[in-house]
Amino acid sequence: MSTLSPRERRTQHKARGGAAMDMNLVSLIDVFTILIFFLLSSASGVETLVSPKAVKLPTANVEQAPKETVVLVVSGEDILAEGRRVALVSEVMASQTDVIPGLKAELDILATRKVVRAENKVDTQAVTIMADKDIPYQLLRKVMVTCAQANFADVSFAVRRKDV
Repeated sequence: MSTLSPRERRTQHKARGGAAMDMNLVSLIDVFTILIFFLLSSASGVETLVSPKAVKLPTANVEQAPKETVVLVVSGEDILAEGRRVALVSEVMASQTDVIPGLKAELDILATRKVVRAENKVDTQAVTIMADKDIPYQLLRKVMVTCAQANFADVSFAVRRKDV
């Protein structure tokens, strides 16, 4: 019988007792399938604008999805630009000028934002107005004039989709 060194004995012992370990890929495939399904379902092309409870949007038959633009919310009491209050409706209605100073200043700040993706450069000077359906036309006109003064010429109105 040959004499083995301790290292050779250890190698021979591992080779004798070590069976190859199989990896079960079925459970991993299930996890990846669920993950892909979740990612595909959450990345659908449906975009909605969240409207505050104080704003009741008019209904209309629309086919276009909303674009990613600057959102102005005009409720019965406040005018909000990107969620920040820029003016009170009572002060705007009492004013004799057509330009709303707080809104103009906020739009000027928003116009200086840098565009990350080149295809979004077209939408930098676009604005979506979410106005309550009961606000007077004079207020809406002042908001639109202020947008035009701030070089936001592409104006869209948010509406609630009418169920056909």
